[in-house]
Amino acid sequence: MIGKTLGRYRVLEKIGRGGMGEVFLAEDTSLHRRVALKFLPPEMQQDADALRRFVREARSAAALDHPYICHINEVAESDGRNFIVMEYVDGQALRAKIGQGPFLLEETLRIGIEVAEALEAAHGKGIVHRDIKPENIMLTRTGHAKVMDFGLAKQMGRTEEAELGGPTMTLLTSEGTTVGTLAYMSPEQLRGQGADARSDIWALGVTLYEMAAGARPFQGQGGFEVSSAILNKPPLPLPPGVPAELGAVIARCLEKESAKRCQSAQDLRAALEAVRTGTASTWAAWRYRLARRPWPVAAAAVVIVATLVFGLNVGGLRTWLTGGGSASDRPFRLAVLPFENLTGDPEQEFLSDGMTQEMISQLGRLQPARMSVIGRTSVMRYKKSEVPLHQIGSELGAGYILGGSCRRDKVRIRISVELIRVENQSQLWSETYEREMSGLLVLQSEVAKKVAEALALKLLPADEARLANVRNVDAEAYEAYLKAVRSLESLSKAGFDEAERCFSLAIEKDPGYAAPWAGLAGLWNSRIQLGMASREEGLLIAKSAALKAIALDDGETEARRVLAGILTWLDWDWPAAERAWNRLFEIDPDNAMGLPGYSHFLMVTRRLYEALAKSERAVELDPYNVRTQSFHAQVLLGARRYDETIAVARQALRAQPNNQVAQTALLGALFMKGRFSELMDWERERWAGDRELLEALEEGHREGGYAAALTKFSKILAARYGKPGGPRGYHLANCFARAGDKESTIEWLEKAYEEHDNNMPYTESNPAFDLARDDPRFQDLVRRMKLPPGDEQ
Repeated sequence: MIGKTLGRYRVLEKIGRGGMGEVFLAEDTSLHRRVALKFLPPEMQQDADALRRFVREARSAAALDHPYICHINEVAESDGRNFIVMEYVDGQALRAKIGQGPFLLEETLRIGIEVAEALEAAHGKGIVHRDIKPENIMLTRTGHAKVMDFGLAKQMGRTEEAELGGPTMTLLTSEGTTVGTLAYMSPEQLRGQGADARSDIWALGVTLYEMAAGARPFQGQGGFEVSSAILNKPPLPLPPGVPAELGAVIARCLEKESAKRCQSAQDLRAALEAVRTGTASTWAAWRYRLARRPWPVAAAAVVIVATLVFGLNVGGLRTWLTGGGSASDRPFRLAVLPFENLTGDPEQEFLSDGMTQEMISQLGRLQPARMSVIGRTSVMRYKKSEVPLHQIGSELGAGYILGGSCRRDKVRIRISVELIRVENQSQLWSETYEREMSGLLVLQSEVAKKVAEALALKLLPADEARLANVRNVDAEAYEAYLKAVRSLESLSKAGFDEAERCFSLAIEKDPGYAAPWAGLAGLWNSRIQLGMASREEGLLIAKSAALKAIALDDGETEARRVLAGILTWLDWDWPAAERAWNRLFEIDPDNAMGLPGYSHFLMVTRRLYEALAKSERAVELDPYNVRTQSFHAQVLLGARRYDETIAVARQALRAQPNNQVAQTALLGALFMKGRFSELMDWERERWAGDRELLEALEEGHREGGYAAALTKFSKILAARYGKPGGPRGYHLANCFARAGDKESTIEWLEKAYEEHDNNMPYTESNPAFDLARDDPRFQDLVRRMKLPPGDEQ
């Protein structure tokens, strides 16, 4: 088999044997990428049942399109042998890593959450895996999970001949007929009953146990002993170092009655995320602690004594049982819900929205290693909603919620604030303030200090000094600033013009107020990025305004974010940009607006692992922010993680169908995956209103498929270069790259370089340009931009 060419696939080497067949590494000679080919063993090829089951695997798995599931490209046949073409996952099996010893808690949780998310997607399509085990979970080079081998998958609710179908004795004694791997089989599978989603949850529970403990929960010398332990014995105790919160989740997965387990992969994922964010139920953890400790006296007496001792916290026992002794070190999330406008006047919404944003900014800088504050976009979705607090906390992974209201009366404002613990919806702190508008910034600092005190956050001296040194601002200046910020959200020319007028008014009223200078810098930077102002016109204004804001207030984070972006995409000054980014995150390590841009800076300077970490953190802090999602999709594309790119980009586009960043990421990933029919559907929809381009696409597609379609399309688009509304050089280079035209790709990249196109920093990380990467002209272009070479893949 090795060395043979099957269609467009050249077999390179044998890399393993899956649950149903042999697996080979191959090269797709058309797309110049590596894939995995899975064959039935020759002796099984003539077995009609095996072949039917093999095809069923492909049909089941091909329906799944998820970043944590190995993607099936096609089912093919050559020389009388059927095979599946699937994504090649470069990494190691989870089994190999388990062999190195127990995992760290964060790693166990992250992998568990990813596998649960994969199962959630599969179960949602009616597919049960039935063979979840460490051998069928791969870890990519960046440490993310990929669920492999749906060879045992079945459609839920369908009758299949290939069900368990035989007595338990046969399953345990006949090698080769065992469905699933014995150590990971659920009790109902061992009894010969049908498997459903809860059987996968059991198997994942066994896997989580093994990751946390380094050993299996049910052990024995042979099949009968192992099966007896699974059916009749409790799991072996987890090591003392495993947190009770995680132990409680694993214990629930390993309930012998399926009705007592987590009932869905979504429930399991949410439970694991609650452990990670420090919002897991203390009651469940307490019960788990008690369950794993033997009782020394009669049960009734122990209950009475324990109740008294626990209630009085004798000897600190209650603190020990509930984990309270380490609560001060436990990380958690806080959500600041949109402040309610009590005036009844929609024109005053800018004030309540501004209060929300300022509280997020103030609180987000306090001990970010311990308290994460959810970003503005993700909380604003709950504005004027009736969603209950416990649901908001669950959706955002927040253990605490800060809410409030504003009422303005001429020059005075009345603000009420309360801090709620989500778990039991108890009020930790509340206060009502009434101040002059000019003292609103000082008031926000006071609230931040009170919240920190209520949450037992010990402020660093720098934070105490910052909160103490907030100045009063002119009331008209502050109002003009908040109105300008609101106008910016429109991303329209009229909105930008109104924002500029308001920023200028704020500066006129209070020249020493840094925030409107920072806003003005961001406004002009956005105008350049959106093509509303030339680089020459806007760069000087934007940079000068940012530097003015920093001179007035060294801690002005928005100005530092804008300056770092200017140095990255407009100046291409990598050392200065790095200093600017570093300074921003020294001041505000969890700056939710800055993290997406910083992740792109790290990506274009070829530090992909750091880029992924920062981008993932941005998504954690602001999970429903479309900008954050689309930027994350671009980082995933640069990291060559195409399935994840597709999933994240589609999520962003569901919320904002015309988001160009997400569209670009999606098209790039579909192209690199060779999914040309989907690409054509996208192109048809995208250019439906441009008859000339649409006809070129269709004509080229009829003549020679997707590459020919892009060739004709790109030539017509190139003829519009330099005309009003015409394409820019970088976009044309991208089009010709997807058409497979290396010469035109390099030609248009040169034009983009001459234009100083702000997309040029992505040249080295864009996988579409792989066709030109080895060309000396391309390498010279990268050298002139002073971009580092692409050494991280």
